[in-house]
Amino acid sequence: MTQPPPPPSHQPPQQGGFGPPQDQPPRPEPPADGPDLSKSPQPAPGYGYPQPSQPPQGAPQTPPPPAPPAGPPQPQPGYGYPQAPQGQPAPQPSPGYGYPASQPNPYAQPYAPQPGPYGTPQPGYGHPGHLGQPGYGHPGQPPTVATQPQAGRPGGGRKVNAQLVIVVSAVVAIALIIGTGIWYAKSSGDGRQDTASSTGGTGGKDGGTGGASSGGKEKVPSNPAAKVLYQVPTPKLTDTVSTPGSWLTDKVYAKTGVAEIVGYDPAEGTELWTVKLPGPVCQVSRHTTADAKTAILYEPAMPTEAEPSHGCSQIAAIDLDAGKKLWTQTVKSGDQITNLDNVTVSAGTVAVGSLRGGAAFAVADGKALWLPKPDDTCYDAGYGGGEKLVAVRKCGSYDQRQLHIQTIDPKSGKVISEYRMARGIEYAAIVSTDPLVVGAEVGDSRGISDFFSVDNKTGTMRARIPAPRDLYTFRCDRINAIEDCKNLAVGNDRLYLATEEHGGTGEFTRTNEIIAFELGTGKQTGQRADAGDGYQLYPLRMDGGNVIAYKTPPYDKGGQIVSIDGGSFKATKLLENPSSQNVRNVERTMSPDYSEILYSQGRLYMADTYARKSSSAVFGRQYLVMVLGTSG
Repeated sequence: MTQPPPPPSHQPPQQGGFGPPQDQPPRPEPPADGPDLSKSPQPAPGYGYPQPSQPPQGAPQTPPPPAPPAGPPQPQPGYGYPQAPQGQPAPQPSPGYGYPASQPNPYAQPYAPQPGPYGTPQPGYGHPGHLGQPGYGHPGQPPTVATQPQAGRPGGGRKVNAQLVIVVSAVVAIALIIGTGIWYAKSSGDGRQDTASSTGGTGGKDGGTGGASSGGKEKVPSNPAAKVLYQVPTPKLTDTVSTPGSWLTDKVYAKTGVAEIVGYDPAEGTELWTVKLPGPVCQVSRHTTADAKTAILYEPAMPTEAEPSHGCSQIAAIDLDAGKKLWTQTVKSGDQITNLDNVTVSAGTVAVGSLRGGAAFAVADGKALWLPKPDDTCYDAGYGGGEKLVAVRKCGSYDQRQLHIQTIDPKSGKVISEYRMARGIEYAAIVSTDPLVVGAEVGDSRGISDFFSVDNKTGTMRARIPAPRDLYTFRCDRINAIEDCKNLAVGNDRLYLATEEHGGTGEFTRTNEIIAFELGTGKQTGQRADAGDGYQLYPLRMDGGNVIAYKTPPYDKGGQIVSIDGGSFKATKLLENPSSQNVRNVERTMSPDYSEILYSQGRLYMADTYARKSSSAVFGRQYLVMVLGTSG
């Protein structure tokens, strides 16, 4: 596929935005000497975790917009199993990945964080790109790793101000941040225009507040050893196509394919239904309604050499149990169909956001609930769904932005409460809507660097949790998508984060931990779950008061699913993948940073967010999905 042209220079509109009407009581603007959020405060000393090194001095320059990718990266020798020409000695694997080596171990010294892929600013991170490119409506592409077949059933850079705000005392800063919340006793206005076109017919709460295990639904098997239940091969392609989206209900495991969504029997892998689409899927909601309905965004046609992207403009509701597309909608700004960045589901409502504002539709019939409001000076960039519906509303110019985090009624769009972030913060992501946790790009961090817990009822900030990206391994890559953070979990009134990997206790080993922060105070609880030498832990979701986590393995073992007790933080093994080379090769292509990993009742579903062209692998067959399960 030829690469898309450079992204157009968009300036978010200040008139004619979308979203619920904002007839709200007047409020004074924050004083000019507000808190300086150009730098994130350093976190409190962690439980057994080292302190970060000092950041480089000087404000970074604004990076250029991201260049179109040249295609999926090719695997590097030695990532899986080192190969060598015939007659030559096999190359030694690199130290630190679980292999012994003859060279000195760089991680044998006491661990100190070093600048790495999560701590080094990347050009264009968080900057709106061109539709159809990874990073703008599409998940980023991880390195492609060669695979072998497995026997089994087939199946932002943000603008930096030239002059920094004067630093004020911490007391004043905290008081101002907390004071920016406002409670709406009455809901605001109405009067939305019906300008949508029609072409066709939730996650549960996570635990309590005490931090103790509430007895999750996942059972501990008598034997955690898993086997491959089925695999879905990647179709033969001449180009790489985005395939984000996988869902699990009581009746079906559904996965996005190439311009389609396919439903499989969760245990057997038998195809139950297929929903065909005219173009590739570019965004999905991870949330579903109580009756297994969800929503997606997709392109109106397949990419071509002449037109590599047709824009992510089509909205559809999908009945996952029945295998039906319920309706299709678009949103217009004037006479132009709007390209969309974000879609979510909450309480029977599908909400979509974009650079031109937001809109919402009823899941059942596609009826428009709110649409463009021409005289609005702000716009809804996107929404977080699930238990509640939360809007990220942007006001002001790019270099003087203020984000309004609004909990809204999913049926009417009326504002229930609002928290106003400090001016200058351009990007935010909704991590959880109940309790409300927001990630924000503060200062020159070039990515989500701090988490804010907010009271849904009053709109006041409860706590701020600094999370430097060289210390923690969560990913919120598609900042404009609003709701796409991985490798973290929220429950028990806590935020669970995985630390970056570091040297283990054994020679040539790497490891990490999961730690917890109180949402009420922002402080670490002192709880820590160790991955163990050679393993790395990544939170997936909550199970009652417990944390379900995935453990990436060392080179000679299979990955694991564990349940971490919310009180004792003891990890219990629920599943362990086979250690055979074929399975390990496929598992390594399903990185928790980029792939979709679901676990339920003894079965692990691993899926890629891209169907890659056949030339992407050096050898072996590629798989879009691999499902493993225990015997009981």
